[in-house]
Amino acid sequence: MNIYISLIITMVFSAFFSGVEIAFVSVDKLRFEMERKGGITSRILSIFFKNPNEFISTMLVGNNIALVIYGILMAQIIGDNLLAGFIDNHFLMVLAQTVISTLIILVTGEFLPKTIFKINPNLVLNVFAIPLIVCYVVLYPISKLASGLSCIFLRLFGMKVNKDASDRAFGKVDLDYFVQSSIDNAENEEELDTEVKIFQNALDFSNIKIRDCIVPRTEVVAVDLTTSLDELKSRFIESGISKIIVYDGNIDNVVGYIHSSEMFRAPKNWHENVKQVPIVPETMSAHKLMKLFMQQKKTIAVVVDEFGGTSGIVSLEDLVEEIFGDIEDEHDNTSYISKQIDEREYVLSARLEIEKVNETFGLDLPESDDYLTVGGLILNQYQSFPKLHEVVRVGRYQFKIIKVTATKIELVRLKVLE
Repeated sequence: MNIYISLIITMVFSAFFSGVEIAFVSVDKLRFEMERKGGITSRILSIFFKNPNEFISTMLVGNNIALVIYGILMAQIIGDNLLAGFIDNHFLMVLAQTVISTLIILVTGEFLPKTIFKINPNLVLNVFAIPLIVCYVVLYPISKLASGLSCIFLRLFGMKVNKDASDRAFGKVDLDYFVQSSIDNAENEEELDTEVKIFQNALDFSNIKIRDCIVPRTEVVAVDLTTSLDELKSRFIESGISKIIVYDGNIDNVVGYIHSSEMFRAPKNWHENVKQVPIVPETMSAHKLMKLFMQQKKTIAVVVDEFGGTSGIVSLEDLVEEIFGDIEDEHDNTSYISKQIDEREYVLSARLEIEKVNETFGLDLPESDDYLTVGGLILNQYQSFPKLHEVVRVGRYQFKIIKVTATKIELVRLKVLE
């Protein structure tokens, strides 16, 4: 076979193995599993996804074999043909062979194939599935031997090989990649909301702290142990909720909660029906509290700050809303005002969350871990408690206080400045 044809074949194989390697690393495995049709191509790729380390090792072995043969052939072509009459020094000849062959293979065997194959990795793997399984079977023994030797050397140096990551079907990175690609490909906002938003919230759930979803202390409906049965019934009727927190002396000393169903039993001493409630720190992650609720079969917990004072309460519904969005029921305060006056002015309840306001009106009010609500933003910026009709400016947004009590801001008028 002509040496030039052999050289081209080795370059093609090197480019093929390099491109497939980057395609396999970049592939959206979750989308592949969702769109698979059960054909021979899907079955082949499933084998690769179940054994990612073996597949990558096989591709590297194939690429290295191609590169070794390429190097031998290039040395012959350059040394015997191209530069035979120009360079007599052996060292300079080797240097020239190395530089020329390296530049050529970097472009044709690395940069170009990896750039092209990465454009649509799912398509690449589907197209080349059958050739890949042939290469995989042929090169697998060599790859397995090399992997075994590598593991032996790692153990000799006291290093452990972690197989947990490779055994996992999908990682969080795969799921996040799927969500982000769906966002990029969404045709409209409605499609994005229905198909992706819940998935994105579920992925972000592990990063949410309890303090991000609590009912604040000032809005907690609670009664003292000394409260009479008639007063307790009235609180249930007035609030419309099914569970009321019970404390002894003050709300920082919570003893449990009472359920409205106990009122139908006409108890002589309602204190005997007070159920224990979990006490959790506001820094606890939401997903840990979700597990706690499931383990203890509870649906409500009292949240305390670093000093042991009650910050508020959080329910199972509050956690679920972080994933699925607002769920309207008897616990929700429907009196929050969120109204657009004209193109640049809005009337907002100070208890509205910044994220919700931004989504509803397409604004970009600054968000921070230091606050969650419109009132929190104003207090964070103003560093003092504003009075009625006082104006607070935050960037290009102007807030005018139109309703305030001695302890909290209730209503503001927001104006977007030019």
